[in-house]
Amino acid sequence: MFVSERMSKDLITALPDMKIADARNLMQEKRIRHLPVIDEKGLLLGMVSDRDVRSAMPSTLLKKPDYEITLGKIMNYPVADIMSKEPIKIYLYYTIQDVLLIMRKNKVGALPVVDEDGYLKGVLSTRDLLKAFVDVMGIDEPGTLLCILAEDKQGQMKKIIDIITEEKISLGSVLVSKTLEKDKKAIFPYVLTNNVIRIKEKLLEKGFQLTDPMQWYFQQMPKKE
Repeated sequence: MFVSERMSKDLITALPDMKIADARNLMQEKRIRHLPVIDEKGLLLGMVSDRDVRSAMPSTLLKKPDYEITLGKIMNYPVADIMSKEPIKIYLYYTIQDVLLIMRKNKVGALPVVDEDGYLKGVLSTRDLLKAFVDVMGIDEPGTLLCILAEDKQGQMKKIIDIITEEKISLGSVLVSKTLEKDKKAIFPYVLTNNVIRIKEKLLEKGFQLTDPMQWYFQQMPKKE
């Protein structure tokens, strides 16, 4: 899945001479935390975040009259003075997997998307990634999440998929996780039905172990000493 398919294209941007006060109000009004700064042709110049705005605020140790005077001056400065001038940017052909790794490494919540010439084409945020994850997993459709404990060997996944398809049940997605037991893995198929009695019976007949997904999760958590 590529960035171009999931990025927000309805862009809210700022010009470099926009006042900090206006940028702050715009972010609050639109409920966003990142504001791309572009020139009149759409070339990306930088990024302003709500954190940048907060960092520009005067010290609260100032007395009230001095604080208000200083705040008024700062709010009239252009966003170019506080923006990140070399923001981390991504390209249209990047994959969602690429972006997840970039965001985790750099601890950012949104990234500007540019073309080969550096012109802004979109913004990809953690909100966009969450929606993509929901769509890929199919969990926005009614269904049931199963937790199946299986031996960590080839052929186990095929057996599970065969059981589900034999019952003519659609499969939304499948996740696989390691377990505390080295010779086992946890398989989480999300099946698009609430009637899973027959599927569970067949899985048990084939020797699979079933457990509640939430119970399994808590069992994997480190024990407090």
